[in-house]
This record gives sequence, structure tokens and C-alpha cells, in this order.
Amino acid sequence: MSDVQIGLSGLGLLLVFIALRIPIGISLIGVSFGGLWVLMGWKVAWGSLGLLPFQFAANWVLSSVPMFLLLGFVCYHGQLTQGLFRAARVWLERVPGGLAVAAVMGSAGFAAVSGSSIACSATMGRIAIPEMLKARYHPELATGSVAVAGTIGALIPPSIILILYGVVAQVPVTGLFLGGIAAGLITALGYVLVIMIRVKLNPALAPDVAIRTPASERIAALKDTWPVILLMIGIFGGLFSGVFTATEAGAVGALMAVVIALAKGTLTRARFSAAIVDTVLTTSTLIIIGIGATLLTRFLALSGSADYLSEQVLALGADPVLIMAGVVIVYLLLGLFLEPVGAMLLTLPIVLPIVDGTGFGLLWFGVILTKLLEIGMITPPVGMNVFVIKSVVGDLVRTSAIFRGILWFLVMDLAVLALLMLVPELIMYLPTRFG
Repeated sequence: MSDVQIGLSGLGLLLVFIALRIPIGISLIGVSFGGLWVLMGWKVAWGSLGLLPFQFAANWVLSSVPMFLLLGFVCYHGQLTQGLFRAARVWLERVPGGLAVAAVMGSAGFAAVSGSSIACSATMGRIAIPEMLKARYHPELATGSVAVAGTIGALIPPSIILILYGVVAQVPVTGLFLGGIAAGLITALGYVLVIMIRVKLNPALAPDVAIRTPASERIAALKDTWPVILLMIGIFGGLFSGVFTATEAGAVGALMAVVIALAKGTLTRARFSAAIVDTVLTTSTLIIIGIGATLLTRFLALSGSADYLSEQVLALGADPVLIMAGVVIVYLLLGLFLEPVGAMLLTLPIVLPIVDGTGFGLLWFGVILTKLLEIGMITPPVGMNVFVIKSVVGDLVRTSAIFRGILWFLVMDLAVLALLMLVPELIMYLPTRFG
């Protein structure tokens, strides 16, 4: 068996392990270690297992991941984001489907300090869904709008997915952050449009709220948004003015979140401990998957299978647009079964050379890839955001109803994806001008 055949066989075995529901990190490490052993002998395999994890974990940019995670979890447990929804609710109460629109806007605001799709869904689900159900909103609209709004968390910086992509693809994280802003805002506006159109066509989905909040109370509601606004000014102001790097921004943001939560009196010892535990667990999971992906990259490089696959695709002579369309379809299919980080790190060793060979920019592709991965967060059967919402609402709403609720938003997601691909300047404008 040739080296390339060994590499391809390893990829096939990896897919089998994933299909058997073996954790993706364990699958990546096991297959890569075994493949290196077969290719180069046990000394090289053991040497790689000792060296590559250190090289991956010691990456300076990667150190921002636990800091941004801590920032998001402190905001979540310290209840720094609740004022966002309350303010959005009173200011948007006259808009068709105002509560659902407020949930989308609140998620967009929370995304600027969390970097996590799941965190956005969990936080806004606990705040917004009870309010919407109380106002007699249709359960499908109430749960579906919050589930899809959570996907904004991975697009608007800071984004954990964009950071990991930057590390693997060797693309500046600051540029990815700038590109993600446009994609996130366009996605949020698309969701708002879906809500307003659906409610206009069927007012029964979101009954009009008879209560009209006085102007004085609406202005007062803005006061509760100061924690998130202060964090956004501190993080993005320092980041884009060059005071500190994207890596340092995570630490600065986490420190600011702790200080603000302590000043508000909402960060107890128990809540801070919960934020630390969540950060450690999530970081550990990401590092294990990342180590597995690094080993896989080495295995595929030594076997020559990654170059072989990319050369075969490019040798077809297909139009670069058609190749990108194929890449999009692959990721949409992977999103049905794999969580975003695992799907990304599993495929990048093969996909990056293909994308680079077509002439499409890797920075632009990073934002497109993040959008594709987040679509997978709301598609059955493994739509993680849907199951997060289900855990929030319990028996009040069936899982099937939540999936039905995201259907029209999913159509909008595909439309936004097409727009971002057809007009790459939407993503590249800010990185080109300020990156």
C-alpha cells in the first residue's frame, strides 16, 4: 500500500469512527497516531504525539480563546446582558414582532462580548422566550427566532471559530474580526426582515402588545445596557486603534467584565466559580480537538494524501466558482452531523489548499466558512442551538416545533450566504480599509 493510500484509508477510518459517535477529538488523535505509526514507525508517531500538542497549545494567538470564553461566561453568569433585551423590547414594541426582533438585536449585542453561538442562544432563550410566550407569540416563532439569533454569536467578534480558523489558516485574526462584523450585521438584519414579513402576513404569530412604554421609561431602559456598551468600547476601541492586539483583547475584556460585574454586585463567588469551570471545560474540549487536527495535518502531509486530493480537485479544471459551490455543499452536509469546531478542524487540512488554489482569499473564506458552520447549528438532526432552546423551554414546546420555527430563517441564511459569496466586497471592505 502506497503512502497516499494509507492516508486515504486513514481518512475513511476517521469517518467510520465519527459515524459510530466516537468523540471527534479522540477519533482525530487515534487515527492520526496510528497512521503516523504505519507510515513512519512508532518513534515518529510517539515523537509527534509529544511535540505537536505542545506546538499547538503554545501558539500565542490561541491564548486568547480561554480569555474570550471567560469574558462570555462572566457576562452570562454575572447577568451583564439582561439589560440589552429589556432596552430592545421597549424601543421595538411598535415594530411587528417586536419581542422577536428585540431577541435578535439582543443576541447581536451579546455576540459582541461572548463569541459563542450556544451562549447567545442559552442567554437570550432564558430572557426572551418566556416574555414572548407570555405575550401569546406563536411558540414556533418565539423559539425559532432565538435559536437562529444565537448563530450571530460566531460571526460578530470576538468569535472563537474565527480565532481557531486564523490559527490554522495563518490569517490575521483582526482581519477576520473585521470581516465578520459585516456578515453578522447582515445576518441580523435578514432575521429581522423575516420576522417582520411573517408577522405582517400572519398577525396571529405575534399579537400586538397593547402596553406602550412612556418615553421616559424607554430612555431609562438604555441605562441598563451600559455594561455591554462599555465592554464593546473597551475591547473594540483598543483593538482597532492598535492599543492592544486581538490576543490581548481577550484578557482585557475578561478583566473588564469581572470588574464591571463586581461593581454591579452581580458576580458572586459561586457565579464566578461557575464561569471558571465552564471556561476550563470548553477550552479543554477545543484544545483536544485542535491537537487531533494538528496530528491529522501532519499525517496527511507526510502521506501526501492532502496534496493528492487538492491536486485531483484542481486538475478537474472546473470553474473556481463551481469548486467553491462544491465546498459549500460539503460543509452544509457536514453541518447536519458534526459540531462546528470539529467539522472545521477536520476538513481544513484538505480544504485550505483547494480554496487557495482557486484564487479565493483565505480571509474571505474564513468568514464564509463560519457562516456555513453556524447554519449547521440550526439544521437537523444535530442542530445544537435547537437543543439548547429545548433545554430552556422544557415541555412547553416540542423539538419538532422549534425546527419548524427555524425553516424561514434558514432560507434567509442561504440567501445571505449567497449574497456574501457573490459580493465578496461586503466582507472584505473593513479588513481592506482598517486591517
